[in-house]
Amino acid sequence: MELIADVLLAAGALGAGIYCLVLGRRLNRFNDLEKGVGGAVAVLSAQVDDLTKTLSAAQSTAANSADTLTDLTKRAEDMSRKLELQMASLHDVPDVPRHQEPATQPRPVAPAQPANEPMFVRHRGAEAHQ
Repeated sequence: MELIADVLLAAGALGAGIYCLVLGRRLNRFNDLEKGVGGAVAVLSAQVDDLTKTLSAAQSTAANSADTLTDLTKRAEDMSRKLELQMASLHDVPDVPRHQEPATQPRPVAPAQPANEPMFVRHRGAEAHQ
């Protein structure tokens, strides 16, 4: 009886050893960096690092753009105030039609021509004296 117990104990130990060997091989394949889950985890980790760097660069660019946009908005508001002041000052200027000269400058009056004389006259004698 003791011999049977020893044989069964040896068979159990041999079975457990084979089970551990098979399990160890599967675990090695599972953790393989090129084909298994370990490789997938390594690739995902590298992608997360790349995305973190890209996100940091995008955040800094967005902050710079926001600062630039704020400055441009302030400049536009200042220019808007100046234009409003200029428009308000134009309300004090009297309206003058574009086809007429302002009333402050009198028009030169041409001397009246007699109706029987021609408008242009050529004097032949004036050319000879020069």
